Amino acid sequence: MKRTDKSEINDELRVEYDLSKMEGAVRGKYAQRYKAGSNVIVLAPDVAKVFPNAEAANEALRLLISVAKSSRRAS
Repeated sequence: MKRTDKSEINDELRVEYDLSKMEGAVRGKYAQRYKAGSNVIVLAPDVAKVFPNAEAANEALRLLISVAKSSRRAS
């Protein structure tokens, strides 16, 4: 595998990228959201079929948490 020298890398924008036509572009527009983080969980296809949306999955998980907590208290 041949290593490329940093001086060989062409870091120029292509001519089709006309930055003057990009209106409303703001640097760091989503930086705060990114910094806050995001918890994305991918469900297995068979599990995803059961839950039509995130609200349904969250409701079921909250119910499971409460059942688990109450069963710990009982034992």
